[in-house]
Amino acid sequence: MTPRAPEPRSRRERPAKPALTHETIVAAAVRLMAAEGLRRVTMRRLAQELDTGPASLYVYVAGTAELHAAILEELLGEVDLTPADGDGDSEGHGDSDWRDRLAQVLLSYTRVLFDHPGLAHSALLARPAGPHYLALVETVLALLHQGGVPDGQAAWGVDVLLQVATATAAEQSGRAGDQDAEDEHNRLVEALRQASSRTHPRIAALGGDLASGTPQQRLAWIFRAVVNGAATTPR
Repeated sequence: MTPRAPEPRSRRERPAKPALTHETIVAAAVRLMAAEGLRRVTMRRLAQELDTGPASLYVYVAGTAELHAAILEELLGEVDLTPADGDGDSEGHGDSDWRDRLAQVLLSYTRVLFDHPGLAHSALLARPAGPHYLALVETVLALLHQGGVPDGQAAWGVDVLLQVATATAAEQSGRAGDQDAEDEHNRLVEALRQASSRTHPRIAALGGDLASGTPQQRLAWIFRAVVNGAATTPR
C-alpha cells in the first residue's frame, strides 16, 4: 500500500512569531553580540536570528550603524551612576570629593565598553541619544557644575572626558588577551628603561616611571587632568 503523503499544515496551527518592535530587535542584537561578537551583528544576520526579512528591520532601524548605536545605548544602562549621589559642597570649592565621584562614573563607563569587545570601537563613531546616554551626560555635567566648572567649559569638557574614556576602552579591549600586544608593551617598557642618558637624558631620568601605575590609576589621573584643564581654560 502506498503511504499517504502528510497533509499540509495550516498556517493557523503554527506558533505565531513575536511581533517586531524596536525593543525586541535591540534585545536580540545584544544577545547576538554576546554570542558571536559585534562584527556579526548586521541587519541580514539579525533578520535570520529573528526569522524575518532584512526589509522588516529597516522599519525600526535605519541601518547597521544605528543598530550598533542602539546596542550601545542599551548597555549604557549598566554604567554605575550612583557615585554621583554622594554629599558634598554644592559649589565644590576646596572639595575634591566631586572629582573622585566623577572619576568613578567615568571608570564605570569605560569598564562597560571594555567588557563588550568591539563595542568600544563602535562607540568611537556611534551616537546614541537615548535615556541612558542622556543620564550619563547629565551626571557628568552635574558633577562638573558642583565642582564650580563654568558652564561653557563644562559643555565642551564633557565631550573630551567621554572621548578619553571611549578611546581608552577601545585601545585596552583591543589588546586584552593578545600575547603579541603584551610582548610589544614589554619591549617598549624595557626600551624606556634602558635608554641612554647621553642620547635621551629626559627618558633616562624618568625611566620606569614613564610606564608606571595601573591602567585604572592612569585613567583616573587623565580624567582629573582634563577636568582641571577645563576648569581653568576659557573658551
